[in-house]
Amino acid sequence: MEYYNKVIESVGVRFLKGNNYKIEKSVSVLDYQDTDNSLILLHQGVLKFGEDQELINEGEMLFIPSGRKTSISFGSVGKKGEITNENFVDNKRKYLQTISFKEIKSLDEDCISIVNFEAKVFDVVNFFNSLGIPPFAIRFNDRLATIVEDLVKESEQNIPGKERVMKIHSELLVIEIVRHILKNRLFMEELSTNSTYFKDPRLIDLFNYIKKNIGGDLSNKVLAKVANVSEDYVGQYFKMLTGINPQDYIEYQRMEAAVELLRTSKKSIRDIGKEVGYKDTAYFCRRFKMMYGLPAGKMRRRESLINV
Repeated sequence: MEYYNKVIESVGVRFLKGNNYKIEKSVSVLDYQDTDNSLILLHQGVLKFGEDQELINEGEMLFIPSGRKTSISFGSVGKKGEITNENFVDNKRKYLQTISFKEIKSLDEDCISIVNFEAKVFDVVNFFNSLGIPPFAIRFNDRLATIVEDLVKESEQNIPGKERVMKIHSELLVIEIVRHILKNRLFMEELSTNSTYFKDPRLIDLFNYIKKNIGGDLSNKVLAKVANVSEDYVGQYFKMLTGINPQDYIEYQRMEAAVELLRTSKKSIRDIGKEVGYKDTAYFCRRFKMMYGLPAGKMRRRESLINV
């Protein structure tokens, strides 16, 4: 248990956004995906996910680690209501209507709360994504549901101490998710296999170097020097501790950096690609869409509309 305490202590948490939605029109998104960790609380109505369309009951939650794809159905839908994530992003307001927390109590219609947050180990590694766990239902956890509600309610207000309170709630959110996983012994094999990077300081040095030099030369030759291992061994070493090869990890980090720039700057797609290490803009755009299922331009539009 002491090991998991160290893991939790090393995770930095940042609240990104939180909203309540009325399901305006039922829809099934075949390849739903978000760049951030998503926790969806069902207040009332129908919510299903996965290939088998597993049902989330009212008061329960669906957790989707960042970058993980899943099929998700908002409301009761048939085959005609199936769309891609790209179409869903383009027409989000057609399906989900933002409402206040007070409105939830007076509605008889399907409604949900969605909280998005970042959780990174040593401010570098996307924690839940790195564990390799799939989207899963969180059941019988009223404490976590209350934290979600408190976060969204706090985000709607403009009062002193708001940012501090939201930071505290966000950290509690991550702790409760980890506790829920451990208490219910979920994904124990993934946890034991994919969290070993905490034990090797050389790997942490690699993570930090990659983050600081995301737009530069990150070849295995360079990484080998940072980790003080041979160039022939560095790929095996990295994969042994993380479960992925270093170049795949680097591409994921570059795309994460690109998403952050799309979210926070007005730089052109071309300039963003170059800044995160892609000299060829067309190649960057192809890889971006392959990873997120959306063109970079639409991702920027999604971020600008996310709180509408």
